[in-house]
Amino acid sequence: MNASAAELHRAPASHTRELLSPDELEARLRAIGAERYHDKHPFHALLHGGRLDLGQVQAWALNRFEYQRCIPLKDAALLARIEDPQLRRVWRQRIVDHDGEREGDGGIARWLHLTDALGLDRELVESGRALLPATRFAVQAYIHFVRERSLLEAIASSLTELFAPTIIGQRVAGMLANYDFVSPKALAYFDSRLHQAPQDANFALDYVKRHAHSREQQEAVCDALRFKCEVLWSMLDALHLAYVEPRLVPPGAFRPQETRP
Repeated sequence: MNASAAELHRAPASHTRELLSPDELEARLRAIGAERYHDKHPFHALLHGGRLDLGQVQAWALNRFEYQRCIPLKDAALLARIEDPQLRRVWRQRIVDHDGEREGDGGIARWLHLTDALGLDRELVESGRALLPATRFAVQAYIHFVRERSLLEAIASSLTELFAPTIIGQRVAGMLANYDFVSPKALAYFDSRLHQAPQDANFALDYVKRHAHSREQQEAVCDALRFKCEVLWSMLDALHLAYVEPRLVPPGAFRPQETRP
């Protein structure tokens, strides 16, 4: 007996719900990054290609600091939900990497060295009062995601670090080649991330491949990575809108002293 049209229509959907192998899941995640990671954003092409002025680079560094500042808050929220002591021991290193072991150490301090080198007032940067509203909302959305979604999804949202080494290499080489107001010392933040990011990403990737036991969980892992890519992309959208074209700077947000006509 021939299958009904309705049964034929349902068959592909049933097939797509089969469990992916760990390698297939990894390939799916890497494809998401290849399509959606923010290294594809036009703002980064301008930044790395030397086509921004000092004020625009300042705006990028100031707004990006909000993201850097909140990474330990995100990881602390995640850490509080982990019951496995071994997993907690591994994950808490991320907080140390950004907060440091002492005053003036860690990724946040190194990012402040960058904003200092760019001539930004440190109190203004740390206060957050000159942020673009979209930056604030995007970062808070990320923290809320990690607090509210499953532990598996929260860990999966960190997988943008799989793609970080490529963009870091482009950023450091491009900025040093094109901006006389940037030095290797100012970009020291990225030196440590070249080895921290792959280590963190490989751990998280292994975790989600081992703990996504159903197709629904695998899809949730993929959606978590898409969400995180959207957080990073939306931050660059806001920067481009405010400081490149059409330069609609919201009230209260940072206004560069140096801009191109």
